[in-house]
Amino acid sequence: MMILYQDEHLVAVNKPSGWLVHRSWLDRHEKVVVMQTVRDQIGQHVFTVHRLDRPTSGVLLMALSSDVARQLSQQFEQHQIQKVYHAVVRGYVTDSGTIDHALVEQLDKIADKFAQENKEAQPAVSHYRALSQVEVPMAVGRYDTARYSLVELMPQTGRKHQLRRHMKHIFHPIIGDSAHGDLRHNRAIAEHFGCQRLMLHASHLSLTHPVTGEPLLISAPWEQRWQDLMTAFGWTEQCPEYNGVEINPSITQDSLKR
Repeated sequence: MMILYQDEHLVAVNKPSGWLVHRSWLDRHEKVVVMQTVRDQIGQHVFTVHRLDRPTSGVLLMALSSDVARQLSQQFEQHQIQKVYHAVVRGYVTDSGTIDHALVEQLDKIADKFAQENKEAQPAVSHYRALSQVEVPMAVGRYDTARYSLVELMPQTGRKHQLRRHMKHIFHPIIGDSAHGDLRHNRAIAEHFGCQRLMLHASHLSLTHPVTGEPLLISAPWEQRWQDLMTAFGWTEQCPEYNGVEINPSITQDSLKR
């Protein structure tokens, strides 16, 4: 597990795709869990303050005390922490925009069987920006070629599967998404390029350190399978330069978009 940042209050890691953040009775036989791995690696108990879906990779922030965990949770709840993701999606995305589309809470049939159903849709807002496009000579369905785009995504709210559901809403589902994606394109990418993961990565996380008050910008590099697809699509120039952690950076939403 790659540690991106650690001090006496915080630890941030680059979560691999396919890893659970913590143990769940729904996956009680799973042996590889981020929290336990990090705890064993640093020899200290850790506290979660946010989550990433199991198939999503990237920056995962944890606290090293319950008090710091509470402060960070408040920052997340008050939308004071900025998150920037990258995704590969179906079709051509050539612009920037905002998806303001309310989402109904998704309930698990087992874990949420006692939860209230038929809740009203909750406000959900995501920003996106097109980075690159490619047309691949690969037949998918009734078309002889397939089109894909690399996009930058910035969720303003934090609903379950928000980015995955929002990209589906604008007809550009994320590649590798088995729940909200295009299964034909998922299979084609897996067969032709050997990429079987969800192409969604939490690249950057910017926050104010809850103890020192310093601004932090934590970045997570893309894994090899992601890099291989970028090479195949001719998008290597879009691979971000990761400097690990920047302390006291000039963090603005516009600077993250560049």
